Amino acid sequence: MQATVRSFDEVTRSGSVFLDDGTVLEFGARAFDAGPLRLLRTGQRVNLVTDGPEITFITLSTFPVPGA
Repeated sequence: MQATVRSFDEVTRSGSVFLDDGTVLEFGARAFDAGPLRLLRTGQRVNLVTDGPEITFITLSTFPVPGA
């Protein structure tokens, strides 16, 4: 699933994204730490892996996601 970064806090390593339909989803440090990233910026396109409503993995749209 793809989304756009809405916010990111470098201290807590958590933030939120906009899905393409405008829905806002929050992600925590665990989802951020599962990927190879060091930083996210507002407006970046990202790929997500979810488990129900929870984001479990987030990475840039140019990077592969696990199991893809």
